[in-house]
Amino acid sequence: MPNIILPDGKKLNFEKKIDGLKIAGLISSSLAKQALVMEVDGILKDLSHEITKDSKVRIITSKNKEGLEVIRHDAAHIMAMAVQQLFPGTQVTIGPVIENGFYYDFARKEPFTSDDLLKIETRMSEIIDQDVKTKREVWERKKAINHFKKIGEKYKAEIIESIPDSEELSIYHHGETWYDLCRGPHLSSSGKIGKAFKLTKVSGAYWRGNSDNEMLQRIYGTCWSSKKELDEYLNRLEEAEKRDHRKLGKEMDLFHFREESPGSVFWHQKGWNLFQKLISYMRAKQDKAGYNEINTPEILDRSLWEKSGHWEKFGDNMYTSTTPDEKVFAIKPMNCPGCVQVFNQGLKSYRDLPLKMSEFGKVHRYEPSGSLHGLLRVRAFTQDDAHIFCTEDQITEECLSVTNLILEIYKDLGFENIILKYSDRPEIRVGEDHVWDKSEKALLKAIKETNLEYSINKGEGAFYGPKIEFVLRDAIGRDWQCGTLQVDLNLPGRLGASYVDKDGSKKVPVMLHRALFGSLERFIGILIENYSGKLPFWLSPLQTMVIPISDDFDNYAKKVNNELRQIGITSEVDLKNHNLNYKIREHSLKKIPLLLICGKKEVDSNTVTIRKLDSKKQESMDLEKFLKKYSTLSKPPIN
Repeated sequence: MPNIILPDGKKLNFEKKIDGLKIAGLISSSLAKQALVMEVDGILKDLSHEITKDSKVRIITSKNKEGLEVIRHDAAHIMAMAVQQLFPGTQVTIGPVIENGFYYDFARKEPFTSDDLLKIETRMSEIIDQDVKTKREVWERKKAINHFKKIGEKYKAEIIESIPDSEELSIYHHGETWYDLCRGPHLSSSGKIGKAFKLTKVSGAYWRGNSDNEMLQRIYGTCWSSKKELDEYLNRLEEAEKRDHRKLGKEMDLFHFREESPGSVFWHQKGWNLFQKLISYMRAKQDKAGYNEINTPEILDRSLWEKSGHWEKFGDNMYTSTTPDEKVFAIKPMNCPGCVQVFNQGLKSYRDLPLKMSEFGKVHRYEPSGSLHGLLRVRAFTQDDAHIFCTEDQITEECLSVTNLILEIYKDLGFENIILKYSDRPEIRVGEDHVWDKSEKALLKAIKETNLEYSINKGEGAFYGPKIEFVLRDAIGRDWQCGTLQVDLNLPGRLGASYVDKDGSKKVPVMLHRALFGSLERFIGILIENYSGKLPFWLSPLQTMVIPISDDFDNYAKKVNNELRQIGITSEVDLKNHNLNYKIREHSLKKIPLLLICGKKEVDSNTVTIRKLDSKKQESMDLEKFLKKYSTLSKPPIN
């Protein structure tokens, strides 16, 4: 006789076992129509699942995040079903839900084309219209392996062989003839998916992500609860394509990549100017906040990485070299161990703490070739790292200080929609519980004082301490995880860091890891896309272009350009033999904020005619007045 407790605390009592659909119907007829799956004691189940014991039950609809994920999962299955109907002999492998949609990997000799995607979409719509029913079965392991091998689905057989013996093997049937291995849960029928889906692209993917395995074909799709949400997402995709930093980076002459050094940026003069402007801005903010900038070697002996624990954790992704005397060195994948070595120089007292050390450190990490993506995913990048050595009693104050600095910097750069993610102690961890208590309390207090939205990732902290992740929402609604603040109870002790406390005893300091941009390369990519290349005037790599109407006015244009550069405005003069309209189009494409046009009128009156980016209006201004106004506007916003 199960007792069902609903989210509002209401209890339903039943004489015998009960399924989710009947529970939804008892709550309301409209809920029964909207119900997709249910949550039983925190675990998602099919609506057909029968409850036999006392349980807490929540009915999931498309309004819930979990409901949308189930819709996407079913859409992936129906896509695989459509593919195998249209292209017999194609093997299906795995098809998970991902952010904004789903994908499925297929083994097929012939490549899928854009026309094929349209055919698959059409067949998916037909299957959804048929509203085929879903049925779950539990199969015995040997039966399942033999069955899938017999029908030529070797990948499915391999997946089953890798599943632990203790795990139940469930097979989901969609209609009478198509089925797949899956944990579930799933919708009760295909009609509940709806028509708010679209297949977006095909790409290559190695079986199980291993480049030693065969290449498969991955079809991506997106799926939403409504047509409106789908259209909004597709519009965001279209807008994101226009804002692609790789395209804009080429148009603006900022950087490029080469096969000779995959994942490493070749910065052009303008791009490097932007890079250095960000560093100068950050350096000034950190200097004001009491940070001491250091620099540590890029190559360190293997023994240090073994002491720090990075060799065991990141060894496969580190670049290493063996010298003629057979010593093994590694190019640093992170800056922390080097920073601790600086701290360790000289005796430290509690009076020296908190000690804040910042570093713009170049790090190198191996990333698979297929995952590299312009500035957003590279192998060589510069971290705006800082490490704060403090006492346990100083954790709260320092976490608040770091959080406020991060939010202030993001605001200066145009990001005010910030989401925080807090992760507390994992099951396997180092450090005393009382220090974890203090660390977690400090981080939570810092978050709460911001009055920003935050979520808690239970048990997802690092093994050495809790952490906060700072997520930026850009101009078109995309989220980017950038800054981090982590409390480290482990590394300082492993590397011998200590200070002398008030009572003369030697203690290990707490170490706060802090990054604001995370990676300068990645953050520049985010900035370019957020602003669609039209960066704030103070940050623009080239702020003005001086354009003489004809070569009669070249000398005046050179004079203007020289005076601009003298006051720190980045400027160039265009003396090429092209007409004015051509030059305006060319430099507008390069996203230069101000074009300064010089002709006879400007020479005679010692003025410039200003044409702002994205404006057809022109404004005439006295040169001295212009220099005074834009000298101020060209400075970074450091209060």
